[in-house]
Amino acid sequence: MKNTTLLLSAITLATGLFATTAATAVEGLSANAAVSNNYIWRGLTQTDDQAAVSGGIDYAAASGFYAGGWVSNVDFGDETNSELDLYVGYGFEVDAFTFDVGYLSYIYSDGEDLDFSEIYASVNFDFLTVGFNILTESDYGSDFGDDTYAYADLAFEVSKDLELGLHIGNSTYDNGGDYLDYGVSLSKNNFTFAITDTNVDGEAVNFAISYAVDFDL
Repeated sequence: MKNTTLLLSAITLATGLFATTAATAVEGLSANAAVSNNYIWRGLTQTDDQAAVSGGIDYAAASGFYAGGWVSNVDFGDETNSELDLYVGYGFEVDAFTFDVGYLSYIYSDGEDLDFSEIYASVNFDFLTVGFNILTESDYGSDFGDDTYAYADLAFEVSKDLELGLHIGNSTYDNGGDYLDYGVSLSKNNFTFAITDTNVDGEAVNFAISYAVDFDL
């Protein structure tokens, strides 16, 4: 979940915490880049608690359609060393509500049976965003609808340009291993500090500091 609009998710920048919609994206081609001491996705480190460098390119149309790609280093303790996310979606507004729907594919280099894809939908109202992701297909044997992710995010401006984010998410798997993840973050001037945790036995609390920039192409 991980272009800039999705990250701020599935993902505040390189932490996988929050998802926002693309309906407010500026029309045209843009790029993003970020560095972080840890790449966390849905409460779990994707880099073995090591640093991550990520970046992406996005296209947003005035109609609400968007598409893009995002890449980051990963470390799963095997030969896998990078993740590429490709996505298409559509964002739109109805009264005070902003909706986002799309398709997201996760592709891992040199990894065995790791690639998978999801369809997603979210709705935002003021400071609240809720969303739902559903597995569409996977290389690891799960079928459509077997795995899901539901989340809720709150975002508040607590002082000038300082945003407080709160997150809770629930991952469910047809073959077991369901868990909750939750976190809090503070963001200002392209910097984000986040604390995340899960109810998975043996998983430690994660701390992530990231810096991200966006620019038009």
